[in-house]
Formats: sequence, structure tokens, C-alpha cells
Amino acid sequence: MSANQQAFVSRGTRLAAIGLGDMNYARIFRDETGIRFPLLVDEQRKAYDAAQLQRASVLHILRKDNAIARKRAREAGHGQHRFGKNPFQLGGSFVFGPGNLDRYSHLSKTFGDNAPIADLLSSLP
Repeated sequence: MSANQQAFVSRGTRLAAIGLGDMNYARIFRDETGIRFPLLVDEQRKAYDAAQLQRASVLHILRKDNAIARKRAREAGHGQHRFGKNPFQLGGSFVFGPGNLDRYSHLSKTFGDNAPIADLLSSLP
């Protein structure tokens, strides 16, 4: 998301990320990734539960789609960040609009299963 932040901002949107862990972990993550948008901390997983985001298992490491995502990330120059509070928590991507409008949602099925940037951008007005 960080590399594409300007594409979202130029469309009049704001980005935010929600992560597990504590404030110290968030500071380390922000320093390592260089993100410039708000990073919120959800130590009790309330947002994750509300969004019904799933948890992976050790078996997800062996999935073919996970291996493809790891290879794609390595080729793009990304590496594994420090493990957080729950390294098996899967994420999601959401686009919300004014008036309590859900424009887009993507629930990750395994590690590295991120919403395509093009899909996120196309969901914007």
C-alpha cells in the first residue's frame, strides 16, 4: 500500500492500517516499512473479529498459493518482518465510503493473499 499511497490520495481517499501487537511493535513496523499513513493498534483483535478475518495454520505455509506469494514478494524486494503477536492472523483490505458504505472487501485466504491494488482503486468513486 505504501508504494501506491499517492494513487489513492490523488483520488481523494485516506489510507489507514490496523495491526496486532503493541505500540512498540507498531513503531518498529513503521520504521521498517516506511509507511506514512496512520497505523492503528488492535491488541485485542476487536477489528479483526468484527471483520471476521480468519487465522491460518502451520499447514498454510505449505500451500501453493502461499509459495507463489512468497516468491512474488522476494522478487519485489520484500522480506519477512518481525513476527507480531499472532503471526497466523490473516488480514484483509477494505474500502469504505461516506454514509457507512462498504465499497470493497477482501479477506485474505492465506499469507500474502492481498487485494490487488487495481481492484482497490477501481472501487473508488
